[in-house]
Amino acid sequence: MTAPTTIQLIGAVLFGLAVLHTFSTKLFEHLAHTQPRHAGIWHLLGEVEVVFGFWAMVLMLCMYALLGTHEATAYLESRNFTESMFVFAIMVIAGTRPVLELAGASVRLVARFLPLPDGMAMYFLVLAFVPLLGSFITEPAAMTLAALMLRDLLFSRQVSSKLKYVTVGVLFVNISIGGTLTPFAAPPVLMVATTWNWDLWFMLGHFGWKAALAVVFNAASAMLLFRAEVAHMSAKPARKQAHVPLSVVLVHLLFLALVVVFAHHPTVFMGLFLFFLGFTAAYPQHQNPLILREALLVAFFLAGLVVLGGLQQWWLQPVLTSLDAHTVFFAAAALTAITDNAALTYLGTLVEGLSLDFKISLVAGAVTGGGLTLIANAPNPAGAAILKEKFADNAIHPLGLLIAALPPTLVAVLAFQVL
Repeated sequence: MTAPTTIQLIGAVLFGLAVLHTFSTKLFEHLAHTQPRHAGIWHLLGEVEVVFGFWAMVLMLCMYALLGTHEATAYLESRNFTESMFVFAIMVIAGTRPVLELAGASVRLVARFLPLPDGMAMYFLVLAFVPLLGSFITEPAAMTLAALMLRDLLFSRQVSSKLKYVTVGVLFVNISIGGTLTPFAAPPVLMVATTWNWDLWFMLGHFGWKAALAVVFNAASAMLLFRAEVAHMSAKPARKQAHVPLSVVLVHLLFLALVVVFAHHPTVFMGLFLFFLGFTAAYPQHQNPLILREALLVAFFLAGLVVLGGLQQWWLQPVLTSLDAHTVFFAAAALTAITDNAALTYLGTLVEGLSLDFKISLVAGAVTGGGLTLIANAPNPAGAAILKEKFADNAIHPLGLLIAALPPTLVAVLAFQVL
């Protein structure tokens, strides 16, 4: 490993501080109450979605001071923010009333055919069917749908804190592994699929069926564990508005599909998104307020991760390449908890001569650890932004999430390592 530059060392330190900051948001919320004069800034720093954007700003200020305007600007312009913009657009579209009504109706229809009480069937499908659907509509869209359905159906009534954390832990893990049935839906798979020529059949044969078994087992286990608390999910939300016309639903689905198809082309999908905003403004009677704030915060979070993560290659890549095909699985799963899993798999594409077993283990480990923390997988901040209002102090505590996500993560480990 070559000696890191000064700015790389600063980047590594700031990255570590950002990770520590994500586990310390309660401290800033406490400061907001004890120091009301500066409550605004403390509340801002207490938002998990702001953390990496804030430390990325500190990094850029350091770069401007040490390297000058040209070098700092060049570095910023070299970063790829496509994923951040895509997650923003897909969250807003997937979180609209027409799409949610269709998703809810689809889940209820499938629930009728399950030999389970309606409430248990709904809970199971939100944690199993929707994450697997993420292999086709992308993980961020699946996360948005599942989180909004859980917020409006499960968390609409008072439930135990244990149920909340277990549900979120299972959801995050299942979303991370549930997107591996195809090569275009999960961010860590997207990073490698083209470079390594992984097509649909390769993903189904090496990842998809194993992930599906783990997703179903995790969802079924949570359903059975909390069967007494999820019965109310069978109740339909009180309808205050008329049904959305089929034509409007189809237009929304068309925009959703087009944004997914052009996910690698921000100029195209952001243009489509602007047309979509115009359509929603033209028919406000068929819309609920768009989740623009939540989506912008998530995009800001991911953009900050891109900026900070760009300076971590000097220590991450040697760590990965020093491992064999077996140990890289567990190393990737662990490293994913402190850095975005797509960043890990992207580094793998930069290394020449990797064996097929090494590549498979790297990606499997990256998606396995994708539910352990808010920063482990790109869709996680989207789910947290939607659900955090239902948790104490309006925040999903990182330690609580880690503990809750460990059991379903172990199930994923067994699925990818034993089957």
